[in-house]
Amino acid sequence: MSTRSPSTPSGPPARSHATARSAALPAQVARTRAGEPATFLEAVAEALWEEMERDERVFLIGEDIGAYGGAFKVTRGFLDRFGPSRVVDTPISEGGFTGAAAGAAHMGLRPVVEMQFMDFVSPAYDVLTNYVATSRYRGAGPLPIVVRGPVGGGNRGGPFHSQNVEMAFFHTPGLKIVYPSNPRDAKGLLKSAIRDDDPVIFEEHKGLYRAPHCRETLPREDYAIPLGKARTALEGHDLTIVTYGLMVHHCLAAAQELAKEGVRAEVVDLRTLLPLDEEAIAESVKKTGKLLIVHEDTRTGGIAGEIAMRINERSFEWLDGPILRVTAIDSPVPYSGRLEDYFLPSPDDVVAASRYLVEY
Repeated sequence: MSTRSPSTPSGPPARSHATARSAALPAQVARTRAGEPATFLEAVAEALWEEMERDERVFLIGEDIGAYGGAFKVTRGFLDRFGPSRVVDTPISEGGFTGAAAGAAHMGLRPVVEMQFMDFVSPAYDVLTNYVATSRYRGAGPLPIVVRGPVGGGNRGGPFHSQNVEMAFFHTPGLKIVYPSNPRDAKGLLKSAIRDDDPVIFEEHKGLYRAPHCRETLPREDYAIPLGKARTALEGHDLTIVTYGLMVHHCLAAAQELAKEGVRAEVVDLRTLLPLDEEAIAESVKKTGKLLIVHEDTRTGGIAGEIAMRINERSFEWLDGPILRVTAIDSPVPYSGRLEDYFLPSPDDVVAASRYLVEY
């Protein structure tokens, strides 16, 4: 462990990372630079590219991210531009390369760890919860590390390639958890995560990576979105729907159906789960009097329970009905397509729960 004083968290890198080479922009970055609407995947790639150009302490580490360009091609072309000391291919050892990244962060670098699928983060759980998350508390100083990767179901990936892992880390003080729902937020939040001096778990729903409905023209100026701040994705006054990630799109679709019946739902996109923007949720509930919480993660121990309890504690007098939740069922993600569709929450489920609340 580093013996450097905690008062010097962002000192110069221990060794030169000036290995940048002259190379053309990779396609996923060039399209956004040309002003074309960016996919979620392209927004993530551009955030990584810009932060690596901005700060030579930033480097990437993970399986197949260099020559292969990553399982989803997020980092295609990065090796040609930044070289093997800043785009580091690793063996299949999530605990090992996450620990190596933690050591690099102690020495002044700013690693971004890619999990090929976030389901595979479990071997690194010990490093992240026992070591990384406790760094400040133990007096070892800040530990600026981002662990990012694809999550979520709907792609027939089965139980090893479809999980949402946020609640495995939600209980751990010292970590931050980010789960964006659109390209603009993905880029701005990832840039903030990389610049943050604390460890961040950054979840990217693979169902949004190349989704045709999830494309946006990104601002050309440099921007970052603060962590810990929710956004109102849709204004309404009849009930509040709190959600994040892919479920934002399901909830907006449900809100469109409800609007045909004269019901105006307010959709709050959390964006950051830890720290949780409790104030934004409470203010919306104060306006609508009804709260529905929607997430793709399984029901028991999901974030819906925590949100419900916090609103019960601070905003009970504003509630005009029970707090409800729409979630996946308590099961591993099925392989069967029909079973997976049954397992996952749908816009129809959100509509049904919303109708119950409005009529309560």
